[in-house]
Amino acid sequence: MTIGTRMHQCLTSLEGAVADLKNFALETEDANAKKQFTDYANQIENIAQGLKGRVNYIESQEPQYKVYQQARHQEQ
Repeated sequence: MTIGTRMHQCLTSLEGAVADLKNFALETEDANAKKQFTDYANQIENIAQGLKGRVNYIESQEPQYKVYQQARHQEQ
């Protein structure tokens, strides 16, 4: 598994965690818990944005790491 693939998997996991935390915030009636879940989701979104920037940089410097383009090319 390439670093590009692993980084994309990490991004997907982070995005899933954000979605889960946002759902927890919506489902709870406890104001403190709602705020915590929202704060955590925002923190993870910021981390994911930073990682996306790194992925974009790596893919621009090292085209072989362009995971999704490679997958589409192989399907054709």
